[in-house]
Amino acid sequence: MKTPVIVQPSTTIKNKTGAWRTNKPKFIYDKCTACGICPRVCPEGIIYQTDQINALGKKPFDCDHDFCKGCGLCAMECPFKAIEMEIETK
Repeated sequence: MKTPVIVQPSTTIKNKTGAWRTNKPKFIYDKCTACGICPRVCPEGIIYQTDQINALGKKPFDCDHDFCKGCGLCAMECPFKAIEMEIETK
């Protein structure tokens, strides 16, 4: 039986991979300006815009932690520091 060695991108949408990460992103809604950078840099495409309205009158972003690998790209690229990486507790 052959087992694929290379996995296609964005497969975490089908397979929950968030259980093995060390860090997870914490989205700070009131700092979010809804600029849209974080969903563009997320390699897994799991960042979405919420229906809530924050203090700035914008709809902030959040992510699905079931599929987040904890890479931290969203936090690194956020110009408003609206995403912080925190240690995963189980």
